[in-house]
Amino acid sequence: MNWNKSLLLAAALFTFSASVHVNAQDNLINALKHNVSDNSKEGFRFTEVINLGNTSIKNQGSSGTCWSYSGNSFLESEMIRMGKQPVEISPIYTARNTYIEKAKNFVRLHGEQAQGDGGQLHDVLTIFRKYGAVPQAVYTGLQEGQKRNNFGEMSPILQGITASIAKSKKPSTTWITAFTAAMDAYLGEVPESFPYEGKTYTPRTFADEVIGINPDDYIGISSFEEHPYYKPFVLLIPDNWSFESFYNVQINDLTDIIDKALQNGYTIAWATDVSEKSFSWKNGVAYVPKKPIEQMSAEEIETMFNGPKPEATITPAQRQEAFDNYTTTDDHGMHIVGTVKDQNGKEYYIVKNSWGESNDYKGYMYATKEYVRYKTISILLHKKALSKNMQSQLGI
Repeated sequence: MNWNKSLLLAAALFTFSASVHVNAQDNLINALKHNVSDNSKEGFRFTEVINLGNTSIKNQGSSGTCWSYSGNSFLESEMIRMGKQPVEISPIYTARNTYIEKAKNFVRLHGEQAQGDGGQLHDVLTIFRKYGAVPQAVYTGLQEGQKRNNFGEMSPILQGITASIAKSKKPSTTWITAFTAAMDAYLGEVPESFPYEGKTYTPRTFADEVIGINPDDYIGISSFEEHPYYKPFVLLIPDNWSFESFYNVQINDLTDIIDKALQNGYTIAWATDVSEKSFSWKNGVAYVPKKPIEQMSAEEIETMFNGPKPEATITPAQRQEAFDNYTTTDDHGMHIVGTVKDQNGKEYYIVKNSWGESNDYKGYMYATKEYVRYKTISILLHKKALSKNMQSQLGI
């Protein structure tokens, strides 16, 4: 069998499994739409406490690129915090280059690694450092006449290519050319230079001169009692393909860190589990019910989102157990931009999503602190957003 036929066969074999992964985001959104209480919005009365600058709501379409949308939204808010005019950064440019780096790792590990559209928030910084960035208007990844990204056909082809190469006895030095050519066919070629506000830039100069952030200024944080506190550890989830380390803090530190950051004008990129029945995209609310859902009556389930409800208090052991038994899953990346209080005085985080404006709050959500403590996979923020004491504890 020749090389080209091998690639085509591998792509065909991977079409079903890869398309399942690609459609997972659509399936997740559709499932969460059914968790609806018609009078939810009327049952909550939110009062804004902090609402930091952020750019417009985006829609990632049928692509597992939430991490790129939320990570770049975070960078856009960083520009606002720094006193710059924010740029709508292309999340597809970031995703495209992440797929190249992920493909290299996959082949070097002889195929023993997860594939797919997924990534981590820190990938946005990794790509910014190595490849720069471009404006959304310069690189949308959309075909002519297309209004939303759909990776359903492209992803299995990319995965078929890397799977074929990983199985070869001696990978060629040119396979990456075929890989990038496939992305060019679906997403378009990346321009070597482009005009922006009367000046010509490359992706490198645009990142450095216009966006102007330093990737080394940012850190990832998580919380698991399995690892020593206030030390770095490698987060073992499939989408951490680059084996990046995160600082480990105690469960209550997570929300303390977020609170401190928001109070000082810093937003936070947030990776979390959104598959819980107590996370409702349509109703725009996420919390941890005091009574387990499996013990609720039909009426209690029906009224889960018709107003504030009592919450359980989550322990570090419960958080660790939920991660270990796959109850907590690495589903989604979003962007925390502020806080509100409900009519009872309870605080919620304002969360910017990338699923368009189809929910009750036009693309935003409200997540309780207990939900964040329970279901956070990781957060990404500026080092200076940490208190002096936390910087000292982490050795930063």
